Amino acid sequence: MQTLMGRIFITGSADGLGSMAASLLVSEGHLVVLHARNAERGREALSKVPGAEKVLIADLSSIEETKKLATDVNSTGGFDAVIHNAGVYNKMSGPTINKDFQRMMVSINTLAPYILTCQIHKPKRLIYLSSGMHSQGDPGLDILASITKARGIYQTYSDTKLHDLILSKVVARKWPTVYSNAVDPGWVPTKMGGPGAPDDFEKGFQTQAWLAVSNDVHAKVSGQYFYHQKQKKYLSDADDVKIQDRFLDLCERLTGIHFPIDDR
Repeated sequence: MQTLMGRIFITGSADGLGSMAASLLVSEGHLVVLHARNAERGREALSKVPGAEKVLIADLSSIEETKKLATDVNSTGGFDAVIHNAGVYNKMSGPTINKDFQRMMVSINTLAPYILTCQIHKPKRLIYLSSGMHSQGDPGLDILASITKARGIYQTYSDTKLHDLILSKVVARKWPTVYSNAVDPGWVPTKMGGPGAPDDFEKGFQTQAWLAVSNDVHAKVSGQYFYHQKQKKYLSDADDVKIQDRFLDLCERLTGIHFPIDDR
């Protein structure tokens, strides 16, 4: 794989796909900054990826901590790529979830990538971790319009993964100088996916790393949805500009942050 040496920031890289993508990138000679939700997890992250440059700490369920993380990221210097890998899905909670967990899932899976995209200095490449479950997401975006209305865990997760795909499409449309893409890592045996998940774990993290640094012409595209380094069909509603603009309006209402149009 041809690569360009770069500097990459990866959210949710204390374990799972984020940690493995970080290890792969470090092994190829790239500079990688990790992220973990607290200091203990940060130490774990560095122990798993000893060649990482540093780890930044923030609980992405908190809007204020996420905003501070963006400031901390910018204070370390520029990045060639940012991988929005962090996500939560507590399948052990069953088909119903309480409103607090639902709000946390939306904050981590949807609002954190939005905030960080808006406030981190624009990189050359942005990668958003979505899921095949996005196809069951609600293009009406009702969960963002009424975040306290309880929904099932599967619907909430599907909604947030559709949001990640929509965000990647927004960036591709509004920032033409940036390669912005979404990734379905597959149902892989991580802590989130569970030990019985059938997909290829290595291919699950290789695609996000490939999109972050590869000079392959197939990786230097924007507005696409990838599965195992190949473009894949996705819910076509994600391309609807009206849905994208409503998504931005709702995220701005929830975070107080306007999506920047001009180069920063």
